[in-house]
Amino acid sequence: MIRIQPYDPLYQQGVIDTILPIQQLEFKVPVTLADQPDLLDIPGFYQSRSGSFWVALADGCGTGEVVGTIALRDFGGGRGALRKMFVKGFYRGPQHGVAARLLGELLRHAQARGMREVYLGTTSAMLGAHRFYEKHGFELIDATQLPAEFPRMAVDTRFYLKRLP
Repeated sequence: MIRIQPYDPLYQQGVIDTILPIQQLEFKVPVTLADQPDLLDIPGFYQSRSGSFWVALADGCGTGEVVGTIALRDFGGGRGALRKMFVKGFYRGPQHGVAARLLGELLRHAQARGMREVYLGTTSAMLGAHRFYEKHGFELIDATQLPAEFPRMAVDTRFYLKRLP
């Protein structure tokens, strides 16, 4: 049983324990917790203005283990940045639907708050993520098409945009 819910500080360590190994071990992205101060202040960084942060929790054992994350950073002008989308390996794919459910929650939230565009950046190494975003209506854009206010990460090399109705 997987449930999606807004972030609560009691999940902070679970979020860190989900994200860092995927970044560092699986995708060999040279990033540390110190490089991501947003993970130490999720309410201040993401849960402000029209932004938010969600966790996917596996409740099979009643423990509420964090198995996925996604964030929306409101950067003004009816635009948001999709950030911190990570799903533990075992929970990836259509059999669990964790990534699709997280993305659906983010897009519903963004649209309900009047956002018209959602941008994201990712690394070239995350090929599965590229396919996932494209399958869900994101279009690949050049870095020169990013708004000046977009909170760009130094490791990101591929950028996507989804226009909301």
